[in-house]
Amino acid sequence: MTSTVYEYSAEDYRGEEVSLKEYEGKVLLIVNTASACGFTPQYEGLQKLYDKYKDQGLEVLAFPCNQFKEQEKGSNEEIKSFCDLNFNIQFPLFAKIDVNGGNTHPLYQHLKQAAPGILGSQGIKWNFTKFLVGRDGKVVQRYGSITKPQAIEPAIKALL
Repeated sequence: MTSTVYEYSAEDYRGEEVSLKEYEGKVLLIVNTASACGFTPQYEGLQKLYDKYKDQGLEVLAFPCNQFKEQEKGSNEEIKSFCDLNFNIQFPLFAKIDVNGGNTHPLYQHLKQAAPGILGSQGIKWNFTKFLVGRDGKVVQRYGSITKPQAIEPAIKALL
């Protein structure tokens, strides 16, 4: 198994390849997102965390996903527009990916292996599952959809 998230890359919403090595030495909160979900307002909490801690080394990485009741149907540009209009997000938004199944993005294969869910399950259960990654690129903790971003703040502060 690959040891850190820095060994992966992903396309951003513009279709440009981004190496996660660009975030080396930072604390990362990696989240699978959706625009039409009951948890969508968590974008606001994610932006607040980003605003508060970005200068200390926090990056929030959003990965839209349409695998849960098709709650992310739009194109990458439409998703970016929605996020800007409704939440004015300033953190990186990536292209839509799969987090489960045969086309799971390699980064998410790594995240799920490094931090399995309840009872060792690797599947992502829903939108806004969050993975906290330390400055060393290793996954520290997995948080379910119901965990609000502000509840993760103490763990983020400890890693910063």
